[in-house]
Amino acid sequence: MAEPGKNSASKALVADHVGLTDRFAARRYFRKFERITGHLQRVAAEMRRERRLSGLDVEIVGGYLTGLANTFQALSMKYLMTGRDGGKGSGALEIDVLESGFPVARELMTMANDAQQAERHLRGMPSEAELKNEMVRSIVGDLEFPTRLQFALSQRLYYEELLTGRMFWAQNDPVAVWTGADEDDDRRRYLLHWAVYDSQINLPTLYLMELDDTGRRALPKDQNRWPRAQAHLMAQSVAGLKLVTIARGFDEDFDDLHPKRLRRFHIGPMYSSAFTRQSGPIRQVLETAAAPEGEDWTLAWTLEELESERVEKERKGWFSTVEREVFALDPFSGRGVDTGATRTERAVILPERPFQALAELDPPGFRDVRKFVVGAGGRVVSYR
Repeated sequence: MAEPGKNSASKALVADHVGLTDRFAARRYFRKFERITGHLQRVAAEMRRERRLSGLDVEIVGGYLTGLANTFQALSMKYLMTGRDGGKGSGALEIDVLESGFPVARELMTMANDAQQAERHLRGMPSEAELKNEMVRSIVGDLEFPTRLQFALSQRLYYEELLTGRMFWAQNDPVAVWTGADEDDDRRRYLLHWAVYDSQINLPTLYLMELDDTGRRALPKDQNRWPRAQAHLMAQSVAGLKLVTIARGFDEDFDDLHPKRLRRFHIGPMYSSAFTRQSGPIRQVLETAAAPEGEDWTLAWTLEELESERVEKERKGWFSTVEREVFALDPFSGRGVDTGATRTERAVILPERPFQALAELDPPGFRDVRKFVVGAGGRVVSYR
């Protein structure tokens, strides 16, 4: 006997995750994200111009955004033959049509596994030149359309893309960037950054943590602390955890690592009348805009920030004390307790037509949301 509610839960999951089986829809989807990922780099540059991000921040965030673009490029090769007879082996890209508009996390997990075996697959495949020569012979000599050869070539290009390693993976382990030192109290300062493709919300999520290191050895060279710190941060990189929970846990587990600032970027959701099922104001905005193909979308971008307000001394053992950070929470309306952050900035990135519809409708929930509008030639303009 089935568990109560199990069938309905399974149906809901199926309804939320949809495979793009139509080749034209799949091509439009990948073209849309090719444009969007390009715009994201310009949004980061605009935030630097406004001094919301530093040059180092933009370099780091830009690296992850480039990796995300490469991931979509690789997936577009994998699913190039979707909907064609010869492409049955590639299946269909599965996307989250309700919560994120992005591929489901399982797609990136499979991609990571494929990357481990890419060299073996390529050794057993004809070269790109050989496949193209076979295509010509099939068309000219046999008067046949070389669908199966096209499929083989698309898979070869997919594995070659994976071998570059410049992807946004399901897990992107922490990296430490030295940013300075204080000679007076022998403190080293680092900016740690890492990223995950959060399986709970099917969205790429970036983390940046600024910290002081008072350990005997530099953190990246400390084979005792650094692997533990990396594992700790990756285990806590879940959208459902508040920033204050992540920072306090790290502060308490590492007596000589002092987190001063923690930021989290949520890239998405992406809403599009062609691919997602949205509700509320955003649905009305997209319907009113009636934008042409390639411009019928909006992308959310959320930045959460947590800052240390002061340091308190805490006794540890009989004869020693350790520093503990006291984090500043949003003082307005008591929301800091709810959000677990010092501040939260929400933004949307959208083309001109949807922005015009948003401005005309002026829904209350969007009045305090930052707008990055993509204009002619990909130029990005910021509106508050």
